[in-house]
Amino acid sequence: MFPVSKNAALFLVTAVMLAASCVLTLQFKHRTDHPSASQAVGIRAGSGPLDYERIGNPARTVARDRHGTVIATFTDGARTAVLTGPSRTFMEPRTTDAKVVTNSWVRLLPKAWARGAEQSDWFKDWLKTRLGSRDPDILVTAFDYVAGAPDRRNAAGLRYSGPARYGPRIIDDSGRARRGKRRMGSDFYDYLGVPWTFPDGVVRRPEKDRRRSIDCSGYVRLVYGYRSGLPLNSRNSPSGSGLQRTADGIAHGPLGVQVIPLTDRRPDVIQGLQPGDLVFFRTRKLSGGRIGHVGIYLGLDTDDHPRFISSRKIANGPTMGDKGGTSRLDGEGYYARGLRGARRL
Repeated sequence: MFPVSKNAALFLVTAVMLAASCVLTLQFKHRTDHPSASQAVGIRAGSGPLDYERIGNPARTVARDRHGTVIATFTDGARTAVLTGPSRTFMEPRTTDAKVVTNSWVRLLPKAWARGAEQSDWFKDWLKTRLGSRDPDILVTAFDYVAGAPDRRNAAGLRYSGPARYGPRIIDDSGRARRGKRRMGSDFYDYLGVPWTFPDGVVRRPEKDRRRSIDCSGYVRLVYGYRSGLPLNSRNSPSGSGLQRTADGIAHGPLGVQVIPLTDRRPDVIQGLQPGDLVFFRTRKLSGGRIGHVGIYLGLDTDDHPRFISSRKIANGPTMGDKGGTSRLDGEGYYARGLRGARRL
């Protein structure tokens, strides 16, 4: 499941440790409530045959229980699956009053979905272990790096989660740190502080001053790649396999499917998003229409605003909050106005 690399062995024990973990920190809370009776029927593995229905825009398959409730969504060409499970609340009170309450659990399929895959043995085996599971998913993993998140180490002593910063401060000619200015370019191996060998044999080595740092695309690669097993690209080549290095590379890359096609202006409609989708933004830093920022869509907050989480400079790390720009896709905030598209991995 994890990237094919000689480093993968370092993470095998970590995966086992994560199986029963539940996130709870002073700065944010992840709560798993007991499902209601109707929810329990919908998410219990082996509770009866499921009905699979094909819908479009984008092409996907939804699974319904005997009551007609949608309990899972699988999108053609994407490994991201959204399953219905116990409700959780995500919040970050240091930077926002917003809360996201969701019963969506975002998980990765072993391979990209295709029409009729529900008949395959690999899918049936996968579904048996995922329906009703409370193992950490993509959303919980994303919150493992906000301020106040607990440090965790694997059996080898490698710190694989805990608060992350965006990157080292930029120092001016007088030797002073420039306020609010931080260096871009911190990838997941910089956060970990260990060299990483990619499937193509390329070795990337961390910079000491970038330890525990991840920029926006490095954050996505840490959550979806290192932690969740999506293949990672050593570079930004669109022809290579795996998740690209930059926000622009991921936006134009081959993985997954576009759910909001990239455009040179703000999209008119964003209702097709589901939790776990990557959202892309044009920022003032990049010219030529290139994508300068990427985040992970969380869903609607309790005020019905579409909210995302990302690693950003002014907040100095991953946040779903409003420091340095409101983390909403609607309204007239910096990121809402800069939204240019979305992709389902």
